[in-house]
Amino acid sequence: MTNTHTVSPPRRPTGLTVGSSQRDGGRQATGTAAGRAIRHSIALARRGLLKTWRTPEALIDVTVQPIIFLVLFVYLFGGAITGSTHDYLQFVLPGLLVQSILFGSVAIGVNLNTDITKGVFDRFRSLPIARSAPLIGAVLADVIRYVILSVVLLSAGTILGFRIHASPLSALAACLLAIGFALCLCWVSVFIGLVARTSGAVQGILFLTIFPLTFGSNVFVQTSTLPGWLQSFVRVNPATHLTSAVRGLMLGGPVAAPVLWTLLWMAGFLAVFFPLAVRRYRLRA
Repeated sequence: MTNTHTVSPPRRPTGLTVGSSQRDGGRQATGTAAGRAIRHSIALARRGLLKTWRTPEALIDVTVQPIIFLVLFVYLFGGAITGSTHDYLQFVLPGLLVQSILFGSVAIGVNLNTDITKGVFDRFRSLPIARSAPLIGAVLADVIRYVILSVVLLSAGTILGFRIHASPLSALAACLLAIGFALCLCWVSVFIGLVARTSGAVQGILFLTIFPLTFGSNVFVQTSTLPGWLQSFVRVNPATHLTSAVRGLMLGGPVAAPVLWTLLWMAGFLAVFFPLAVRRYRLRA
């Protein structure tokens, strides 16, 4: 006599359980990928710092050059513009901080282009790292350059007679705002470094862009002293907004509008040029 057993089919998990598991797995995968990208970026930033440490002459543009500009403009033009070198020093130093940061952003584009030409990024591409990590690491390494620039310029200015009229926290906020602007602007330099064919072309394109921004602004003179047609450009120039914000935070004065405009420019640079740089890197590297 044969016993017949009925085997019931396995129960399928409920839709809620499957959906919850998939969502949890997705969150873990996303969190793991983000964490890996951060770790890889920090590791490559450390590489950039070691490279700078071994070639200290690469810091000339953030150490010697700002001091030369400071002495040159204060003592060559100060008496002619304001009648007093001390008064002009108070006016122009915040602007020279902005100018030095703009010119300092050229280096990262040149260095990236050189690394790609030498095949360094081909090695990065063969490693199991996030695609954006080499670019983010290079930008993070530039933080030290901008900190050095700020310390050197403010120290030289203090020796010459510059005095901060606001609180120390306000002056620190001015430096942090300038460094934050530089980090966002770096992505323009990164993009140009990935698009141009040679490092010389990168330098030429960026200098051609930065010169109108720095000299067509209120870095060296008051906007009201300029011709009417030029004032229209100066008022929408991001260098003007950053200079007004830094000057107001260091010396006192209206800062709300300049800081807001500066933050908007920072967000714009980051939103436009970060994805463009990453996409171009994936195509070229």
